[in-house]
Amino acid sequence: MRRISVLFPASSLLIASVALSGCVGTLVDVATAPVKVVSKGVDLATTSQSERDEKRGREIRQREERLGKLERRYEDRMEDCQDGDRRACAEARDIYAEMQLLIRSLPVEPER
Repeated sequence: MRRISVLFPASSLLIASVALSGCVGTLVDVATAPVKVVSKGVDLATTSQSERDEKRGREIRQREERLGKLERRYEDRMEDCQDGDRRACAEARDIYAEMQLLIRSLPVEPER
């Protein structure tokens, strides 16, 4: 009968340790959940420097593309204007004004 009493505490400790390991894992998950939620919220709320740089580069490229289109239209209108089309002259002036506004918004590249 003594054998049973010695085996009983050992087996109950083994079962308890297996059962508690799941509880400890759950406690760790519960304890770290608020930290994970807050850090995820901060990540979503803030913009990294690389994201800002990418956005700025994209905006500059779009302005440069727009400027290229305007330059081509301006050249076409100037040709028509030189052929005597007064409406083309007015359009060329409007396009030129828009080009000047757009040029001011582009960064100046350093000379090499």
